[in-house]
Amino acid sequence: MEIIRSKEFTASRAWGAKDISNMNGITTRLHWTNEPYQWHINDGEEVFAVLDGQVEMRYREEGQEKTVLLETGDIFFASAGTEHVAHPVGEARILVVESEGSV
Repeated sequence: MEIIRSKEFTASRAWGAKDISNMNGITTRLHWTNEPYQWHINDGEEVFAVLDGQVEMRYREEGQEKTVLLETGDIFFASAGTEHVAHPVGEARILVVESEGSV
């Protein structure tokens, strides 16, 4: 049993993570960041929940780039093959659920 206070979590580098669980090959990780990630496509589906802060999520649909501002409590679901990149607005803490070893 463990209680994690997400608002208190920090990392030594952008996108540093705390591994929370691995359930049958699905990982749950808490990330802290203050810098953008990189454009990528996950190997499978991804659930991206903003626990603290704001994140500008950029993604491509049918070749067109789109942007949505995710607030605390918002969830972004990336289906397999969705190209996307997260840009935090200041510091953000994000819970990511995805296949083990995904980008």
